[in-house]
Amino acid sequence: MFNKEVNSLHFVGVCGTAMAGVAALCRERSFTVTGSDENVYPPMSTFLEARGIRILAGYREANLDHHPELIVIGNAMRRGNPEVECVLDERLNYCSLPELVREFFIRGHHSIVVAGTHGKTTTTSLLAWTLDCAGLQPGFLIGGIPNNFGCGARAANHSGGSGIPAAIFRPGRDKNVAPTSDSATQSFFLTEGDEYDTAFFDKRSKFVHYLPDTVILNNIEFDHADIFPDLAAVKRAFRQLVAVVPRRGLIIANGDDANVREVVAGAPCRVCHFDRTHAGNFVLPLPGEHNRLNAAAVAVCARELGLTGDQIQRAFATFKGVKRRLEVRGEAGGVTVLDDFAHHPTAITQTLRAIREQYPRQRVWALFEPRSNTTRRNIFQRELAESLAQADGVFIGKVDRLSELPEAERLKPELIIDTLRARGRVAEYSPSADAIVEKLVPSLRPRDVVAVFSNGKFDGIHDKLLTRLNRRGHHETISNQCPD
Repeated sequence: MFNKEVNSLHFVGVCGTAMAGVAALCRERSFTVTGSDENVYPPMSTFLEARGIRILAGYREANLDHHPELIVIGNAMRRGNPEVECVLDERLNYCSLPELVREFFIRGHHSIVVAGTHGKTTTTSLLAWTLDCAGLQPGFLIGGIPNNFGCGARAANHSGGSGIPAAIFRPGRDKNVAPTSDSATQSFFLTEGDEYDTAFFDKRSKFVHYLPDTVILNNIEFDHADIFPDLAAVKRAFRQLVAVVPRRGLIIANGDDANVREVVAGAPCRVCHFDRTHAGNFVLPLPGEHNRLNAAAVAVCARELGLTGDQIQRAFATFKGVKRRLEVRGEAGGVTVLDDFAHHPTAITQTLRAIREQYPRQRVWALFEPRSNTTRRNIFQRELAESLAQADGVFIGKVDRLSELPEAERLKPELIIDTLRARGRVAEYSPSADAIVEKLVPSLRPRDVVAVFSNGKFDGIHDKLLTRLNRRGHHETISNQCPD
């Protein structure tokens, strides 16, 4: 599909975060780019339009009448989609997004893939910033927005940045020999390696496409219940990633994670294990044990690539985090409102512990939207109660797309609420964001922290909460100024 010259591309499902980022990169490289999607609205629509990308609302065969030379099909697309059916009927040239990223942006660069159930976005962002601070100007594709860059995708600098030496992995080198620095400079492309499937026509995990030279493997747990039946299937997917690392490559693996150790056993390349002690000499402006572990992986990788401890610390000290990862959305009436993408029970637990560390001796409220394909199911019914119990008070919102699941598979929020109340927590289930705000605000006091956990928008609950708190503060101010 990449053997012929391509000048025009069409993205089916262009408003997805990764699809939009890659579409913008293609436009920067002077390709003619169009896209279609059912969900065409700001900020993604304005992001694409500002870059000269025409967006067609809705899916229809006529969207391909301009005869794009390559059609990129997003992994949310299924058979029955009019554009997918047209592509197959007419035998048009098509590919998945990971295939496009591999051929257009990774090939020719040193590929670093950051994988694992948790921490991929933060770890990839921190490593990209570390290499960038060293003058290496890496390319990257990240499933979030690193605040230091303001975008989730960037092409690699073909000239290798400022000329700072970087470790070269030479073909055919003995896998037991440590990497050595070379006076030549190498360009890098970093990819957040998602284990989710590639496309309807390719059910392998995305990360097997990314030509990995270096892999960071942070942790492995059961997740993505819609495509993996059990933990064994998840491990098989990660073994496929290990299987495509070349002999000259390197796997940087979490030595404290039993599943990771099992998956990398017998790897065809050198394996370097890390634990949280590898971050011990560095100061990171992010709270939480999980972020110290992320930083440890980055520190080990950066040293392997030839960076010094001073270079690593300068990057760590100036790292500004990632949007939707403990992001402060605002403060009103003395209440701090945080936004976090966590939805897996382990991630929620780690994030709540990090909040306790960052805001000691303050009350913490957790607002949780069961929206992911795993948390909509009752697989983690008990584990979600345990994780949310780390907060002082909990509100659970409507379970997303519940009607699509058989009754026996559905998450039961009321059971989580009962468990939390039995443990002395304030706990409520409310089907709408407005109802949650109305019930929560009267209980909030100055210095409280409200953490919103969702991998979606949660019906704009952050802004609704801040607006209501500001209104309450305004009324209190007026009341205090009025005579008795």
